[in-house]
Amino acid sequence: MNSMEAILSRRSIRKYTHEPVAEDLIEDILKAGMNAPSAGNEQPWHFVLIDDRSVLNEISKLHPYAKMLSEAPLALLVCGDESREKFRDFWVQDCSAATENMLLAAHALGLGAVWLGIFPAEKQVEGVRRLLNIPGHVIPFSIISLGYPAEEKEGLDRYDASRVHRNSW
Repeated sequence: MNSMEAILSRRSIRKYTHEPVAEDLIEDILKAGMNAPSAGNEQPWHFVLIDDRSVLNEISKLHPYAKMLSEAPLALLVCGDESREKFRDFWVQDCSAATENMLLAAHALGLGAVWLGIFPAEKQVEGVRRLLNIPGHVIPFSIISLGYPAEEKEGLDRYDASRVHRNSW
């Protein structure tokens, strides 16, 4: 699958089979995240691989949109490390780029995934921080629910020329 095909056909998948995801695929997805662009090349990210069923179930209770974690084989938590900041608050953009790279890599590898936002929802940030013992200078940013898809979704054409402006509004 080429990059444009992956971008245009990727969809949020919330239903998964029980088939475990191979370690080499997980590593490929993490490599994709770690190769995202970052401001000043600060690479402020940390990743937490979550495959403990009890932890996944707890997160699904903490987060109002994370019910699919109760059946997903695993999740990847993307965190921003404020101690690595060179440029204030750009860790958010950096972690967004890492998250999207990981979603595209998962799709290209035949896996289903969905982006679950954590930051800036303080209740979710603090809940995930407590549950996973994350230090104070590290901010839980997003969770990627991951597994083999048990549902199929068609790609959507979301291009809207009315949203494109040239040289000025």
